[in-house]
Amino acid sequence: MRHRITHRKLNRTSEHRRALLRNMAQSLIEHGQVKTTLPKAQTLKPYFEKLLTLAIRSRQLGSKNDQAGALRARRRIHQLLGDRGLIPKDHLADYEGMSDARRAKSLRMASGRRYRTGEPKGRLAFTAESVIHRLLEGVAPKFANRTGGYTRLIRLGSRRVGDDAPLAILQLVGDEVAPGSLTKPGKSARKRRTDARYAMAINLSKGWTKKSAARVSSEDAQSDSTPDASGDSAES
Repeated sequence: MRHRITHRKLNRTSEHRRALLRNMAQSLIEHGQVKTTLPKAQTLKPYFEKLLTLAIRSRQLGSKNDQAGALRARRRIHQLLGDRGLIPKDHLADYEGMSDARRAKSLRMASGRRYRTGEPKGRLAFTAESVIHRLLEGVAPKFANRTGGYTRLIRLGSRRVGDDAPLAILQLVGDEVAPGSLTKPGKSARKRRTDARYAMAINLSKGWTKKSAARVSSEDAQSDSTPDASGDSAES
């Protein structure tokens, strides 16, 4: 029985579960929404809102010249979230074509520290932005006057192909797309293969039904055209 247990284990160890939530929170900061299974989204929601509350508190304390309190909040965010370099959307294609050495230069300084703001440095056309910097400077200001409820959980009608797990979208409030501009997403290769197998099975079943119906009708016609042996003998 789950007495005094307030979290989901998600069939993972503690270390794996923390890494999972940290990576999903970083993706939510980067993209504004994440699509995952319903239990993961329900577990990520309070975890991320705690991070965002710390970020808002850090900005508020910094504006009140309480640098010690702001630093404590930032250190707590770094402890829970970690750090990751985010490549600007405009330079993703350039980053894909880089060598590993040039990628390393765009992600970290010569001293080994990460770039913070993502601005061009020296001969580099672009650098990676710290995920903590985007949380503090890009996401937190949007919710400065909000006391909670920073995210929205949307349950999807479709299920994941393979294990039939329920799917959901967790998105930041205010970043949602208007219903009139939504476009139907394209099917993945796995979904197309699954639909093709179902369509082939349906066609085969329909063909088998037609053949069996034709065979039964032909047998009935033959039985009607064949004279009854007992009736012939009775007449004779």
